[in-house]
Amino acid sequence: MKALAQYTGFLRRLRFTYWLFNLANLLRLTKNKELYKSLGIGRAVWQHVAHADIKQPSADIPWLDQAGVTPAAIRQRAHFASFPAAVQEQLLQWPAQGFIILPGLLTAEADAVNAEITALRQAGKIDFNFTGRKIFNAWQHSPAVAGVFHHPLLLRIIRFIFEKDVIPFQTVNFVRGSQEKPHSDSIHMTTEPLGYLAAVWVALEDIQVGSGELLFYPGSHKLHYVMSEDFASGNTALHLGTHTRESYETKIEEVIQQHACVGQPFLAKKGDVLLWHANLLHAGSPISDPQLTRHSMVAHYFADGVLRYHEITQRPAII
Repeated sequence: MKALAQYTGFLRRLRFTYWLFNLANLLRLTKNKELYKSLGIGRAVWQHVAHADIKQPSADIPWLDQAGVTPAAIRQRAHFASFPAAVQEQLLQWPAQGFIILPGLLTAEADAVNAEITALRQAGKIDFNFTGRKIFNAWQHSPAVAGVFHHPLLLRIIRFIFEKDVIPFQTVNFVRGSQEKPHSDSIHMTTEPLGYLAAVWVALEDIQVGSGELLFYPGSHKLHYVMSEDFASGNTALHLGTHTRESYETKIEEVIQQHACVGQPFLAKKGDVLLWHANLLHAGSPISDPQLTRHSMVAHYFADGVLRYHEITQRPAII
């Protein structure tokens, strides 16, 4: 799988490539057997899996996604009173908005993260993947990134949102804007029941207009989850579609137009944090000034005890 990180060719589309990787990690996947059985998934745990394979969906739903959740009910929840007042106010907005903003939470950590990322790149210990923009899992090499990834307050907030134990899954570091088109993280990191993923985005410098600033769509987390069966994926039994991502992005644009979703740029200051719902639509704005950097990082977190997989590549998540 590490070799595939830099590879963009045909092998990335072959299910056989992922089956071999899954078989090499079979011990990590055996825990999915009972989940597959309860969810009616008629596949071996090393094979591909998709939303359409789930014949007996779970009745579970994240508690803050339930209809009729009121601010009073949130205030009365266990551990709510233990959060700082500013965090409490943000959590009260989660059901309607699907995100919270924590200004300056990681200002003190930002410079150390940038310095370690630069040093590790120069030493050849980390590098961009095939996109040329993303550095995956630098936390495994950088104490500063790992400290952000496992920040106690972030873990407490996500645990409160899930009401389940939290599994830190991956980090992604950026030097420049991603320029990704609008998408939901749930097409890439999917759960059953749906909704048990959260993302944390951290500004590692003051974000300037034209740098490819992050764009997010408040309230879009309440829209229908778009899965492979909702667009022309081109997938077959043996390989993934050639234009799966493009087809997905076209579908999302249709959803945005249909629901008149309006994107909000996040012109963050260094250390500001944006924490968002699994299904919140977001994007990287086009870079209009190529001289500008956009030092930032994203961390993704799964809930424990749920099925975790990747809908767009249809492979189980290796934790």
